[in-house]
Amino acid sequence: MKKLFEKNEILFAIIWIVIYVVGYSVAESCSDTLLINKIATTIYGFVLSGLILLFIKKNKLMEYFGICKVQGELKQFLFFIPLVILMSVNLWFGVTLNCSAAETFFYVISMCGVGFLEEIIFRGFLFRAMCKNSVVGAVIVSSLTFGVGHIVNLLNGAPVFDTINQIVYASAIGFVFTVIVYIGKSVVPCILAHAVIDVLSVFAVDPDKKTYVVVTIVISVMCVAYGICLLMVNRKKSGTQASM
Repeated sequence: MKKLFEKNEILFAIIWIVIYVVGYSVAESCSDTLLINKIATTIYGFVLSGLILLFIKKNKLMEYFGICKVQGELKQFLFFIPLVILMSVNLWFGVTLNCSAAETFFYVISMCGVGFLEEIIFRGFLFRAMCKNSVVGAVIVSSLTFGVGHIVNLLNGAPVFDTINQIVYASAIGFVFTVIVYIGKSVVPCILAHAVIDVLSVFAVDPDKKTYVVVTIVISVMCVAYGICLLMVNRKKSGTQASM
């Protein structure tokens, strides 16, 4: 993997995306066979996370892939308020227990792994690799790839309507997460926010279809507006510093 990374970072990122997507899909099917939701997914995520962390740490790439403190002033970029709103989305319509205690436990652990893996792969590996050629292109591809990647949920029995909505708002969330990584040079806030969003989904009360569409629009508009605002503030700050 090290030789591949040094030779072609984009191909390296694509291979990890394929490993993650295909592996998780298979693990989901295995979990259904074992009759305990997310148990195989939890194990797979734990192993994959361990392998990626081992590779990153062994090759001293922690800061390179953004596993570090955020650079710059957090207050200036208003990281927390929009992220907190976004993290609470699955609690907007109430709280319920959708699974048994054992399934809930594995679901929570599994979703923490998903938050870490997807941010490292899409915002760490892929965005970092493409950023060298074009920041704009890297932001677009990282965002859309992350969103469209959720189409794999159809293979696991997810409804078409839900999957389409998920692709739309996941692309928007991917956009703002990518912008945060670009400006703050850290993937950590995105890992935490992503994990919280996914974990709380197990306690969510599903709205009706019309409400679901409205929520998708609200989330998408908020994320895109937030991302553009961050870029404008960062551009203004960079311009001010350059003129000093």
